[in-house]
This record gives sequence, structure tokens and C-alpha cells, in this order.
Amino acid sequence: MSGHLTDVILAIDEGTSGTRAATVSADGDVSCLEYLPLEVDTPRPGVVEQDANAILEKTVAACRATIAQAGQAGLRIVALAIATQRATSVLWDKNTGRALVPAMVWQDTRYVGELNKLAPTWDAVLAKQVGRAGGVRSPYLWAARHICDTADVAKAFAEKRLCFGTVDTWLLWHLSRDRIYVTTPTNATSAGAYVLAEHRYQRDWLDALAFPRELLPELQSDADDLGRTDPALLGIDVPILASMGDQHAGAIGLGCLDRGQAMCIHGTGSFVDLIIGPEQPAKAGLFAGTTTMVARRRNGLSQFAVETFAATTGSALDWVCEKLRWFENATEISRFAAEVQSSHGVTFIPALTGLRTPGMQPNARASLTGISMASTRPEVAYAILEGIAHSVASCLESDRDLSGVDVAELIVGGGLSASDPLLQMQADLIGVPIRRKPNTARATLRGVAYLAGSSGLFWDDIPRSTAFAPEEKVFEPGMANDIRAERRALWHARIKSELEHADAFGTK
Repeated sequence: MSGHLTDVILAIDEGTSGTRAATVSADGDVSCLEYLPLEVDTPRPGVVEQDANAILEKTVAACRATIAQAGQAGLRIVALAIATQRATSVLWDKNTGRALVPAMVWQDTRYVGELNKLAPTWDAVLAKQVGRAGGVRSPYLWAARHICDTADVAKAFAEKRLCFGTVDTWLLWHLSRDRIYVTTPTNATSAGAYVLAEHRYQRDWLDALAFPRELLPELQSDADDLGRTDPALLGIDVPILASMGDQHAGAIGLGCLDRGQAMCIHGTGSFVDLIIGPEQPAKAGLFAGTTTMVARRRNGLSQFAVETFAATTGSALDWVCEKLRWFENATEISRFAAEVQSSHGVTFIPALTGLRTPGMQPNARASLTGISMASTRPEVAYAILEGIAHSVASCLESDRDLSGVDVAELIVGGGLSASDPLLQMQADLIGVPIRRKPNTARATLRGVAYLAGSSGLFWDDIPRSTAFAPEEKVFEPGMANDIRAERRALWHARIKSELEHADAFGTK
């Protein structure tokens, strides 16, 4: 029987809204998929939390279900690979293995005031070394505050039984037989204290946040020997060969690997990552909303990416449909938009929670302008999609200007990527081919498995994702350069006007 077994990697995708587990074979096939949802709590404005114990329990349950499926399907699991939400942070007791307080989710902003006070001294230093300014949340400041203010945490720290880490560290500690206490660069980057060029912590910044150095997890690579699984927990004894942030695993799974390749995942917001290779960006810190991060680290070498996002793109369509009831759904918006070739001057800025690009302006607001008595429903639909396409184009411009790397192609996935009119607008406004990948919901699972299997287990290098190549669709730019320049200039003028209005509003 053993001669007929197919070797596979068990992959975990632990996201904010739920946990997936699946097996990935050498040909990129994802099977035995299990999914369990997670809850996110917002007990007061700015505070976003999750139950870390539930994250662990759901992850283990999903893995066990996938392992059982794999056994029935004649699949032999030979390694584990883990992708996780980035910067969500946990404090736990190493004696009991239980989280002591709710995890702080990466969307949390409770410490924005304190971090703003540190900004004049630290932001320029951090932007250059760490790839991002102090920002609106810090796992290390969160942990330091709990050590001071929470009795159970303070006692555990005093008795040297306190552990700290992002979700990767939390899961690796539990899933590994020897309780390894590590983190990896794609996760550490998002936590905001990882020196990109030197693969070490920015210890002076941690001291400024009053974070105890003895709680720092060891830094390893995203593809590395991360111990072996605990058979008592999962029922299997295999090596753990990869652990990385979910966005970066998704890039690998979509085949976004080379300098000049960019990826846009359309969800609630639209995240735009540009791979820039092993060199640091030319102008680190040029834009507050554009961050530099490790795209992946293996064999002692880091590949870097720059990332910008438009926060409310998919959610803007939801708002238009559900709150305003202008359209039934996003599909209807695309259908109407396809009826016209232009918005004829109607402009939609999808900044429902402020702007990040070109500058960080939380007081900026969404707007629909340029409407006349002659404006039609299809033109409004076109403007809504064009506003999202312009936002993505601006994200890519920021990525390009900060890194000095030209964009060769944009690989897209996620919910809004189903819209042909939107992707054609993106191709026209950016001026590069847009490659739509199918089944992007499984890209993270495939990508982290590819990384785990890339050091000789299945492959000698990270493979190209060809699992669904026949189903890809490419949108070529069809707009003349002068028209594109004119459209973009008009957009920049509208954004400038909105920023001026927001600045004036913010001073009152």
C-alpha cells in the first residue's frame, strides 16, 4: 500500500476571519481543505481583539480534519507549512499554554496617541531601517503595557513564565514537539521592529517602548528547520519547514516572485505588493503609507517587497449597494459599467476611512463628483470602478517611486478581480498587462507549501504556480499614453482637492 501513497505537505492558512488547512501536492493541487471561522471583537473604538486560544483550537481542529481526509485519500503528509495573519499578537503562560489576555489584532489602533508622540524622534529612523514608521499599533508596546497594568501578565513575567509573539510564534510553540520559540521575517516585519538589511531586531526602538528583550522570539528564516510537529497534538511527526505572513505566501502561490512583478489582492481593501528583489528600496520612507517588507527569506537571503493599500475598495462597493441601494450588487455595477466607454467626467473617490496614498490623511472622505443632469446610471457605475482602478494605480505609483523598480505586470486576485471592466480599467490606467489568476482563495496555502518544499523536499527552488495557467486571463492596456496621462492628472487633481479640504477640516 505504501508504494501507492502520494506525498503531500500539510499547509495552514490562519487568517483574521478564519483558519484553513489543506494538503498540497508536488503538482500544486490543493485538496482535503477544511475551514473554520473565527470571531473578531471590537469592545470599544480602536480596540480590535481575538481569542488566541480559539485561534489555536480552530487551527488544530482544521488540521486534524485535513489529516483524517488525507489518510482516507491515500495521501502521506511529509511536512508542515504555516501561513498566518501578520502582527496580531499574543501573551501566554508557558506553564499552562493558555493566552492570558485577548490577542491584539493587526487592525487595532488603541496606541496611536502614544506612538504619535514618539514619531518625531523615531519615524525617520524606523522608515529607513525597519521599512515603516511607528504607525498606529505596536505589538511590543501592547505587551509592555500589559506587563505593567495586567496582574496575571505581570505575575507571569515576574515568575519567568511569560511568552510573547505574533500568531506564527503562538502556533509554532504549540504545534512543535520541542516548543520552539521563534518568528520569521515576513511576520517580524509587520510587527515593526525588524531591521530589514541585517536580519535582527531594532533593540533601541524596543527599549523606547519599554519592551523586555528577554521576551523576544528567536529570528529564523521563512523557509527553515522549525522543529517537528507534536504527535500528541496532531497525530503526525513531520518536519515544520516554512512559516510566513499570509500576504507573502499568497504572492508565491500566485507566481509573483520576480523583481518588477506586482500583486493586487482585491478584498475589503486592495493590497498592492511590488517585488523588488534582494536590494533595499531606493527611497525608504518616502511615503508614510508605503511600507517595505521581507517578501520571503530562505538560504540566508531576503527578497524584499514594497506594499501599499487602498483601505476601502470592496467595502466601497458594499456601501454603494447595501447602504445607498444604488445597485443590487457588485456584479450589477460591472454590468452597467460595461455599457459605456467613459464616466464622462463623473469621479468617485473610494476613501470611506480616509486616504493612505499619496499621503496619510484620516480626515479625507469618499466623494462622487462631476455629476450633471445628463449623467446616467452606467456612467456612475463606470466612475465607481474607475475610482478603484485609479486607487490601485496610485498604490503602484507609490510602490514604484519609493523602490525605484518599474512594474512589468500586475497579477490580480480576490473578489473584485471577477470584474472584467475593472481589470481593463486597471490595465489602461497603469499601462501594464493585468494577469487574473483563478482560485486565489487557495493561493496562500499553495504558496507556503511551495516555500516549505523548495529546499529539496519536492523541488530545488520555489516552483512557478502553473496549477491553473489555462484559466488565467490577461488584460492588455489599450489606452494611448497621452489619454492615460490626462486621466491620471485629472485624478491627482481631484485627490489634491480632497486632501486640501480634509486638511482644512482637520484644523477646525
